[in-house]
Amino acid sequence: MTTRNQAVGAYGERCAVRHLIDTGLRPVDRNWRCSAGEIDIVAWDGVVLAFCEVKTRRSGRFGTPAEAIVPAKARRLRILAARWLAETGTSAEEVRFDVLAVELPDAGPARVEHVKGAF
Repeated sequence: MTTRNQAVGAYGERCAVRHLIDTGLRPVDRNWRCSAGEIDIVAWDGVVLAFCEVKTRRSGRFGTPAEAIVPAKARRLRILAARWLAETGTSAEEVRFDVLAVELPDAGPARVEHVKGAF
């Protein structure tokens, strides 16, 4: 991954966190890593613990951000969520998997679409 792509992804994650906070969610972890991969954001939405995948795009050339979540990625995120819960000792009444699709237009502010319970 190029430095430019890393910068775009990091900016998209900051926009996503801001969006979550602005809509009442409480982020508790970011960029959690283990040998199986990474969880972008973990956040409480009331009693629901949301595991959030952030996808950022500068254009629609490679499809929408949400289209980047293929079944294999969804399976891996479920495995990662189980590991996060086990390693942190956290319990939740309900767990949800969300996608935050961040689009960065050529001009103007970023657009964030929050798909709750995406998979």
